[in-house]
Amino acid sequence: MWRKIEDDLAAWKNRRHRKPLMLTGIRQCGKTYSLRKFGREQFSSCAYFNFEALPGLDAIFAPDFDTQRILRELSGLGGVPFVDGETLVILDEIQESPRAITALKYLCEERPALHVACAGSLLGTAVNRGGLSFPVGKVERLAMFPMNFYEFVRANRGESFLRALADMDPQREIPGVYADAMKQQLQQYFIAGGMPAAVSLWAESHDVTEVESVQENLLRDYESDFAKHAPLADVPKIHMIWNSIPVQIAMENNKFVFSRVRKGVRAKELENALQWLVNAGMIYRHELVAKPEIPLSFGADATYFKLFLADVGLLRRRAGLSVPDILNGSEHFQRFKGAFAENFVMTELQAMGFHPYFWRSGNTAEVDFLVENAGEIVPIEVKAAENTKAKSLQLFASRYHPRRAIKTSLRNAGITRQETMTLCSVPLYMLWKVRAYLETE
Repeated sequence: MWRKIEDDLAAWKNRRHRKPLMLTGIRQCGKTYSLRKFGREQFSSCAYFNFEALPGLDAIFAPDFDTQRILRELSGLGGVPFVDGETLVILDEIQESPRAITALKYLCEERPALHVACAGSLLGTAVNRGGLSFPVGKVERLAMFPMNFYEFVRANRGESFLRALADMDPQREIPGVYADAMKQQLQQYFIAGGMPAAVSLWAESHDVTEVESVQENLLRDYESDFAKHAPLADVPKIHMIWNSIPVQIAMENNKFVFSRVRKGVRAKELENALQWLVNAGMIYRHELVAKPEIPLSFGADATYFKLFLADVGLLRRRAGLSVPDILNGSEHFQRFKGAFAENFVMTELQAMGFHPYFWRSGNTAEVDFLVENAGEIVPIEVKAAENTKAKSLQLFASRYHPRRAIKTSLRNAGITRQETMTLCSVPLYMLWKVRAYLETE
């Protein structure tokens, strides 16, 4: 299955002033597979080392940071000579070895021509508890996510649709034959999600039972990680937060409320546990910006936020939504679909490199997402169906006069030019093309 990260890895390989690469992301989102595929296809040889599978591997980095010695011993262990420009050295689950991370500084300085790529599923959690520090300025960082909708469609025999839609003028309505097909793909994505193991099974057989078995195993693995990698005192709190998220997302005002995790609990008691889940990449924290100014991060309110899961397929399983719920729009799904659509948009924006916030005025007006693009703030309003009335977006526009705005829903594409604002209607299934809409004059 093709992954967008392949283009980023190729760019890193060919960069003149290249540094060791650090690839981060939620567990089982495809980091190891992508790096090994990259090694097979782009290099003459590839040496793979996993710090979890080989606990003694850390001993190679224990005596000192002599680059020649470290590479000689790794080469002997892997049975592959390390040739500059021709060999890819992969250090997987590197968060298990703080000294290996420190050694990247010396590899950068003393053997810059050798391609070294590292991966870590729980690097963020390890750093947060003080176990690791990155060599400042000596590594390059890439974040990997579950498969986004574009990657899913490409894997799910929809590449021809993507090619046709990619070349289509953003101002043109999507022809019905493409719109219907992409709506079906979106429903299937809501069922299978973007975890590669689930996508692979879905594309192969569309067997819901097998896909849900994979999703359940993933969820169990994540919960096992709580006990294995989180501070012991935080494990019960992490479980409580994790279990509360689907309910909190489904609330009409889906602001995260600590007392919904457990009655009487205080925010201070749960903050570390919440941050562990964020750092592990399992959830995204979506913060309020009351006064939208660039940079948005300066105006973010860390006390008022929403949480979203990193994958909509896992959210469906966690929320107890069945396949008929999704396909037939059951009453159960009707109550949840708005929040589900927001979660989908959040994962898409994250995968595109945006860092979204949201805006709220009183108890009546809320714009679901604000992103920065080319020095401007772009409001994004999300609707789950074809009803696209967006009073909150109009209120935001009257106050802050954005040059562009996005409404995303199941309604067809279109661009409306108002007095000072270009309003783009972007179908949910076309959100992968949002930058093209933002570039339309």
